[in-house]
Amino acid sequence: MPPVPGSFSRWSVWLPSLAALLLGLMPTLWVSKLQLDKIRTERDEAFSKLAERSEVAVLSQLRSCGLLVRSLQSLYLTSEAVSDEDFQNLYANLKPRRHLPSLQALAYSELRSHPTGPSFITTLVAPRAGNESLLGLDISTQPPNLRAAELSRDTDEVVMSAPFPLVQFEGGGGPGEGVTLRLPFFSAGPPPANIQERRQRIVGSLAVSFHAGSLIEWALPAATLRDLHVAVEDVSGSVPVLLYDSHPALTTAIERDPARVGQDSGRLGDGRAIRTSDIGYGGRIWRIRVAELAPPGAASPWGDTALVPGLLISLLLALLVGSLAGTHRRALDRGWQLSRRYRESKERFRALNELLPALVILAEAGNGRIRYANQAARDRLGGRVGERSLSDLFEDVELQARLQGSDPHGCQGIEAVLRTGEARRFWASVSIKPVELDGRQMLLMVASDISEQRQLTELLSYQASHDALTELYNRREFERRLARALGAAGRNGTVGALFYIDLDQFKLINDTSGHIAGDQLLVQLAMIMRELLRADDVLARLGGDEFGVLVADVHDRASAEQLGERIRRHIDGYVFVWEQRSYTITASIGVVMIEHAEATLDDLLAQADTACYIAKESGRNRVHLYSAQDDDATRRESEMEWANRLRWAIDEQQLMLKYQEVRPLAAPQGAGVRLEILLRFRGEDGRQTMPGAFLPAAERYGLMPMIDRWVIDTVIANFDRLHPDGAALEMATINLSGASIEDETLADHILDLLERHQVDPSRVCFEITETVAVRNLSPVVRLIERLHRVGCSFALDDFGAGMSSFGYLKNLPVDFIKIDGSFIRDMLDDPMSEAIVRAISDIGHRRGLKVVAEWVDDERIARALVELGVDYGQGFALHRPQTVMFHRGG
Repeated sequence: MPPVPGSFSRWSVWLPSLAALLLGLMPTLWVSKLQLDKIRTERDEAFSKLAERSEVAVLSQLRSCGLLVRSLQSLYLTSEAVSDEDFQNLYANLKPRRHLPSLQALAYSELRSHPTGPSFITTLVAPRAGNESLLGLDISTQPPNLRAAELSRDTDEVVMSAPFPLVQFEGGGGPGEGVTLRLPFFSAGPPPANIQERRQRIVGSLAVSFHAGSLIEWALPAATLRDLHVAVEDVSGSVPVLLYDSHPALTTAIERDPARVGQDSGRLGDGRAIRTSDIGYGGRIWRIRVAELAPPGAASPWGDTALVPGLLISLLLALLVGSLAGTHRRALDRGWQLSRRYRESKERFRALNELLPALVILAEAGNGRIRYANQAARDRLGGRVGERSLSDLFEDVELQARLQGSDPHGCQGIEAVLRTGEARRFWASVSIKPVELDGRQMLLMVASDISEQRQLTELLSYQASHDALTELYNRREFERRLARALGAAGRNGTVGALFYIDLDQFKLINDTSGHIAGDQLLVQLAMIMRELLRADDVLARLGGDEFGVLVADVHDRASAEQLGERIRRHIDGYVFVWEQRSYTITASIGVVMIEHAEATLDDLLAQADTACYIAKESGRNRVHLYSAQDDDATRRESEMEWANRLRWAIDEQQLMLKYQEVRPLAAPQGAGVRLEILLRFRGEDGRQTMPGAFLPAAERYGLMPMIDRWVIDTVIANFDRLHPDGAALEMATINLSGASIEDETLADHILDLLERHQVDPSRVCFEITETVAVRNLSPVVRLIERLHRVGCSFALDDFGAGMSSFGYLKNLPVDFIKIDGSFIRDMLDDPMSEAIVRAISDIGHRRGLKVVAEWVDDERIARALVELGVDYGQGFALHRPQTVMFHRGG
């Protein structure tokens, strides 16, 4: 059969048109696919971030409730007895519903014996309004609540109960399902060491109750409630319990859809993304399911890509080719018009690439010469990017060599640093593929700027290794670097030193000026220590007011101790000023040499902590270099052992008195003797221990009133035998602690002693520290006024070391002020210390007070104090302490 007329001519027209259409569709589909993948990825990432924020928010709300019950436990630990008024005041001060709107009540349940067994009876609750039904409630009637109390008792940790109906809403129609967080309260004494002790010493149980659903809803971000479907279950038991559902009508679809089974993240049957995760707190597991609230839109996401314009351009190109092939006869007269249409189509395709946000670059495969760069590439890489080669865009030398060899293998989806024409750098996600255009081998590069993502990653890495307040290394990073230094010491014998720095009396600043002041002090001290150390030394905040320093190339113990002293002096010489108050800062420093390969990281940290503890026990504001004997000494001199020894110290005659004369600096010779009574502890071996080693234990275990009374009774009963001058003694000063000042019977006891032993009250002076005076102002004033009436005197000790505020002197009727010795010691070399001494002396004299200087250890200091008008001096340059001999047998 002969060919059909015109059939060859039809195929000769359509085949070129089809080829042109396919050629136009390939890059269009590829670019559109990239854009579609990006749209879907961004949506999934946004969903994941919002879901993670929701999980973190719920866990953070639970932790806040845990901190609240910890605060309640702290009240009981620091109080001998907590009344209902104390309980209500704590609630009013904390204002917990400001941050925890779901909170229902704070409660205390007292453990009571019952014929059927012990039971917890609720005796205190706050707030009262709405919670009256809790008073007298036996929590054993609520098995989940009782179980939480028992678990917290056995673990001494915060325990969350299983969900159960709250009694406040029984029969009221309100929400009833809730949970409690519980902590135990034990009898006074050291913390119980095991479960048996905890069960024996349990006194009561502390609780915070709240609505589970309300807590979850308040915790969730607004965006979550608006855009997502959230369901939360308690899955700790055999049967899950639904706690919260933002859209109950959709829960059945979530539970029924198999797409979520066995997955943390996935999609429901209608295309919605879903994420399932578990959070644990207080011994319970909550399962959080988060799903998109609405399925993806019916409209195809391809409409947001370059597909439609690309298809149109490809179709026009195909029609143009077909028109050229089918209208050869009219080519001459219509050639110009067809050529113009072709150029317009090509410009449209180029304009499409120019509008892409990604960087698109086309380069020759042989020499890498860039032939085309879209607008985004020109803006980011410089207008003259066309004059550069493709390899010249990259910072990585290996990648440059690979591209110069025309081998883009492995260059898909990599992260690399690109160089702009202005010598700047930025991170980009790059894909390079070989393509063939017009018979020439080319390299097509598509890149997107990821600098912000990289910066976020680096920021997260920085936050994981640095302290947020001081911007120093945190404890985890410090321990990592310490382990590396320990390994180096094992390999090549490198010697280094570890310094453990603990600020003295830091709690005073937090108590008197607030935590903001304490935080500011830590920031300033971090700057001071950073300036003191070398660039390669490691400085870290280990937590609270503790710092660590790791120094390499310390070749002997003397060098390490010298560096520790330099750090101590810089801290000691710093004066912290906050809201018209100034504080002098001191630190105790423990030093450990890093020189033994067999030592472990835990060994080094424990040794440094021991050395710092010994520095504090030795009187604070000093450096102690660890030695092998320190561990035994520390255990032997622990606070609990001191407390036990002090309870029998009076009966065993282990407390002894010394006196140090307080001499006038400019008065004529022959004036009566004045002295201060000093306390010492005498061990079985006859060695004397300074009070800084045992008084902290006495204060902590409530032994100071007993010790103070023994000193007062002994001094007044033997007043004329305190000093060799006997009855010629003009005045003796006795120190009082804060615990004794709060004793309302102390004044009557002193007056009775003075009358019984016929001691002139004008010869007796009582000394209190500045810190005790400020923290107990009202009891101090009452005691001073009571004893002033009979003629006793009062001295304010350590003035300048604590509050350093002259304002409260108006309300504190003392007779003497004693300038803290740290200012006296440095006044010859430090103009600031001299100025402080001068100011205290002037203000004291204007108030009609006598001024006494402590730590006068140099004749030059004594002469300088005379010039400043200081009345009395006390120190080794004037008189060394001597033992009072009467009381051993008296």
